[in-house]
Amino acid sequence: MHLTQDPKVEIGLSDQGSVNPAFGGPDSDQSERIDMDVVHTEGLEEGLEDQNKGLDLVYSINDRPPWYLCILLGFQHYILAFGGIIAVPLILAEPLCIGNNNAAKSLLISTIFFVSGVCTLLQTTIGTRLPILQGGTFSFITPTLAILALPKWQCPDPSAMSQQLQNATGSLLIDSDEVWKSRMREIQGAILVSSLLQLVLGLSGLVGLVLKFIGPLAIAPTINLIGLSLFIEAGKKSGAHWGIAALTVCLILLFSQYLSKVEVPLIAYKDKKWEVFQYPLFKLFSALFGMCGAWLVCFLLTIFEALPSQPDQYGYTARTDVNLDAVTSAPWFHVPYPGQWGMPTVSVSSVLGMMAGVLASTMESIGDYYACARLSGAPPPPTHAINRGIAVEGIGCILAALWGSGNGTTSYSQNIAALGITKVGSRLVLQTAGLLMIILGLFGKFGAVFITIPDPVIGGMFLVMFGMIAAVGISNLQYVDLNSSRNLLILGFSTFSGLVLPTWFHSNPGIIDTGVKELDQVIVVLFTTHMFIGGFFGFVLDNTIPGTEKERGIKSWRKKVTEEGSTMMTDRSCYDIPFCTNCLQRFKFFQYLPFLPSYKSPELRT
Repeated sequence: MHLTQDPKVEIGLSDQGSVNPAFGGPDSDQSERIDMDVVHTEGLEEGLEDQNKGLDLVYSINDRPPWYLCILLGFQHYILAFGGIIAVPLILAEPLCIGNNNAAKSLLISTIFFVSGVCTLLQTTIGTRLPILQGGTFSFITPTLAILALPKWQCPDPSAMSQQLQNATGSLLIDSDEVWKSRMREIQGAILVSSLLQLVLGLSGLVGLVLKFIGPLAIAPTINLIGLSLFIEAGKKSGAHWGIAALTVCLILLFSQYLSKVEVPLIAYKDKKWEVFQYPLFKLFSALFGMCGAWLVCFLLTIFEALPSQPDQYGYTARTDVNLDAVTSAPWFHVPYPGQWGMPTVSVSSVLGMMAGVLASTMESIGDYYACARLSGAPPPPTHAINRGIAVEGIGCILAALWGSGNGTTSYSQNIAALGITKVGSRLVLQTAGLLMIILGLFGKFGAVFITIPDPVIGGMFLVMFGMIAAVGISNLQYVDLNSSRNLLILGFSTFSGLVLPTWFHSNPGIIDTGVKELDQVIVVLFTTHMFIGGFFGFVLDNTIPGTEKERGIKSWRKKVTEEGSTMMTDRSCYDIPFCTNCLQRFKFFQYLPFLPSYKSPELRT
């Protein structure tokens, strides 16, 4: 999610998780008219030039910057996504019962970076083909925590586990890593099967149909509850040393808000001479600077022995030498591979619970596609590109499940915002970023370095990050009439229910007893997933309680997309799949597949 200063406020974009009015999709008839209108080619080219001129792009979507610039800008995108990607394995470490197994943590970090790089290459090459980065998603965190909270997956008592692992002779009966690997395989299986839904929605073209029934009042509580439900995780990490956590928050706020307008003079070599240029360094790297600043303070406090040296003392985990063995014990080189934790296991309850995360991730990404297209000098994505993008995200989540990252993948909006700041919308830059993530994911010690980040520093980052997610959910209400008692009732009830029911179920374990164990697990997982409850009630009430489209926010939601689409009628060849155009046009069969550029709606086939 978004950790940097929100440059999207300046350029009129929504954050990840906030749903662009494009979710209803552009009018299909208008979309097809744009595709078929070859008479006004010259006018369309002029429109593209005007659009790029308005954005003042240095490199647009199809341009190829020099290789050194691709590496530099690609690394910048890697750093921007760092906070969101690194947070996922750090959140999952405790519920997965990894504990102090730093070697396992470093392998998880390497795996998620590796998979994110692969998925980025897939999305930019055969997906939407927009310059959009893929990484871990918080939409999967809530159902994952609900699954791992089931009695069968709760972490065993350390002393009891040590006795269980040893026989009379003192030799180990099973691998101690099996404790967390068995839980990881359950999450892998849930993501693997549930992601097939995303794949089907994309390949069949049903994604547009489904999203027509989902409005801001269903989306707002869903995204809002993703952030609110994670407050316990943020509190645990921050509580290790509230002073350090507060310092981290203050530094992030300093760089992202107070210094966001400050541009730092940098030197660049251009046109055979050195030039000084102004660069919004603090705005782009606020989260990184804030975290590294607090990390440095912890390092100095550790060096001067200002922090407790005993594990049972408050503030001990703020030391930077607590997990130093993670770097020394990690392998230099490790290649993540499918099934590295074993064969994924599948259960109905876990799959159904994870589907809530899949649908939320799908909603997030579609809005990001429109935002990315606008900033990269591309026209609004046609229907086939959106369908293909969602399908590729489904494939990416399946790959993440096979590799065992413990999470899926989704589009990263903070990287989309960087396109507007750097004025570089080239697809090649994001493909370079994907390659960098793959390469750095192969170095085990690189991932292990992040294990040494003190808990309160991570907690401070979580406070900002999760709060931002909750606020992003609320931002979807800008389209809704908040003076309507109907809307206030739906919003209040769905959000409050999403907090009350999971808390009650957690406080009353074993209360559900239908006589069928599998059904009990399904009910518990669904009703302990905050975002599912909030989204479900919001969806049902918004579609059943009478209300006008204007009142519900649907009218203004779709009007914005129609206006954007009508002002940017440009050549859409940038969304074509490479090396396949001639083949797709040659065979009539391909016009029936809604995820291919050759697709034609039924009324245009006659």
